[in-house]
Amino acid sequence: MKADLSREEVLRYSRHLILPDVGLEGQRKLKAASVLVVGSGGLGSPISLYLAAAGIGRIGIVDYDVVDLSNLQRQILHGTPRVGTPKVESARQRLLELNPHVYVETYNEVLTSENIENIASSYDILIDGTDNFPTRYLLNDYAVLSGKPYVYGSIFRFEGQVSVFDARSGPCYRCLFPEPPPPGMVPTCAEGGVMGVLPGTIGTLQATEVFKLILGIGVPLIGRLLLYDALESSFQNIQLRKNPACVICGEHPTITHLIDYEQFCGTPAYRPAETATQSWDIEPIELAKRLQHGDNIRLLDVREAVEQQVSSLPGALHIPYGRLSSQLHELSKDEEIVVFCRTGSRSTYAVQLLHSQGYTKAKNLRGGINAWARQVDKTMLEY
Repeated sequence: MKADLSREEVLRYSRHLILPDVGLEGQRKLKAASVLVVGSGGLGSPISLYLAAAGIGRIGIVDYDVVDLSNLQRQILHGTPRVGTPKVESARQRLLELNPHVYVETYNEVLTSENIENIASSYDILIDGTDNFPTRYLLNDYAVLSGKPYVYGSIFRFEGQVSVFDARSGPCYRCLFPEPPPPGMVPTCAEGGVMGVLPGTIGTLQATEVFKLILGIGVPLIGRLLLYDALESSFQNIQLRKNPACVICGEHPTITHLIDYEQFCGTPAYRPAETATQSWDIEPIELAKRLQHGDNIRLLDVREAVEQQVSSLPGALHIPYGRLSSQLHELSKDEEIVVFCRTGSRSTYAVQLLHSQGYTKAKNLRGGINAWARQVDKTMLEY
């Protein structure tokens, strides 16, 4: 199906129309295409902006979050006036400001096995702009079962990855990563940090792959994983092969329908600012009172060393989460331990680890040191 272009659109896309590999027919293909972008954060920002600017006719945006001030260092789709606004609404407004000739559909919800068919079935291409493994495996499996291409992107600190997984002509994500990593072992951007410009590089590469797929030009990254190191300014291509034993796209697949991906990955796809209180949680106010009373409590900071430059709690023992399992000998099973990180996510995993190793008196500082800054010491910096 091809779509007609108005006089204004012909002028708007004129730099495409004079490209021999695009031309008028190619621009019509772009206008007739539909693309679903899952996530409107670091990766979703450049992806959706360039899709809209290029004239992709129908763009879907899936996100459940709201714009936060800490997003704006990298999520260029949003701006300061839209802090507190649902990200999908902020995204829709910005994309239509950029190009009123595109149609933007928004889905202000968590993508799950239950709703993905209703949301994604009418889109040609699926793009990964997420930062969690349950959604990544969900997108891959749905793409395989529905016969759609899945444009993958991932970022961490100063490095990124891009590929196109299309089981009809190459490997899928599970061929490369059959199993997710242990819960908590791979930090999100919120936990591990990311250079602000990095998602721009990776997201732009993902958008490039979408254009190639729609136009049928160039060599898409099917069967290849592109690695980018921003500090070295280097790119590396790794050849990927389809795994005959892959559980979903192999010769004898055992996964024939969508599963519970949060259970499979052992971690939630949705990380709300306030989670349900666990039995091992301790509130900042309660901890402050007990410390003031002189209770014998070992404070354990599982953040990275660089985070201590922003804020710290006096007397805390510092063991980054990634090294905790190898440094358990520094702790006593007889002492009460309160573990903290930035927001309570890594420390929750740390407490689970400690309890499994017999440190049953370990507790988690609910909300992390940021909650302490809001509730106890308002002179402390929040980050």
